[in-house]
Amino acid sequence: MADDGDDLEPVELAIDDVLDLHSFQPREVPDVVRDYLDAAYAKGLRDLRIIHGRGAGVQRRTVRAILARDPRVVACGDAPLGAGGWGATWVKLR
Repeated sequence: MADDGDDLEPVELAIDDVLDLHSFQPREVPDVVRDYLDAAYAKGLRDLRIIHGRGAGVQRRTVRAILARDPRVVACGDAPLGAGGWGATWVKLR
C-alpha cells in the first residue's frame, strides 16, 4: 500500500531568521508561513527571509498576501541579490 503522506507526524523545525519553502507542498505553504511568523515573533526575531523560489511567482504571491494581512509585518520586499533576489522575500516585524 502506497503512503500518500497524510498520516505523517508533524516535524519540529528549528526557528531562525530564514524559512526555505522548497521542501513544502504548495498546499502547506500558507499554514507553514503563518506558523513560522508566530514562532519567529515569539522567539524575538524581527528581520526574516522567506525563500519561495523564482518559478512562476505563485509561492511569492501567496507569501506576500499572508504578510500583507499580518499586523506584525512592518515592511517586506524582494531580498537582496546575494540573498535570493526575487526568489526570496525579506520581512521586517514590529
